Amino acid sequence: MNRINPFHIILALLILLLILSVSMKGIKSDLVNAKAFLKETTNIAISLKGFNEVYSSKKNLNKSIDRLLKQSSLKGAKIDKKIGTSGLTLSSESMDLVELNSMMGKLLNGTYNIESLDIKRLSDVKVSFEVELRW
Repeated sequence: MNRINPFHIILALLILLLILSVSMKGIKSDLVNAKAFLKETTNIAISLKGFNEVYSSKKNLNKSIDRLLKQSSLKGAKIDKKIGTSGLTLSSESMDLVELNSMMGKLLNGTYNIESLDIKRLSDVKVSFEVELRW
């Protein structure tokens, strides 16, 4: 009676094998979830990198604003461009509504990070505006 029954050893090993297989299924599902999360996070990081390249470039922002201000429809408008440390400001004391419409169409359809926009009507055909763009 001092000996261990081989049936008990086999039964203990089978129970241990059953417990390990159940825990492996849980670990496998966790691994699948982690892989899906990693894939989603990678896609978000790639998107954010693309947005960062588009919106945070000082050089590209200055070039595109200069190109915008050199358009023939905005030649008559006296638009002041002030470059600061965190962005630039465009302002005008008096400009026509047609010029404002042309400029706003280009600004709002472009890839600019507009911080603030202030437009005041001076008369039926004249307005003053100020726009802050961030990089």
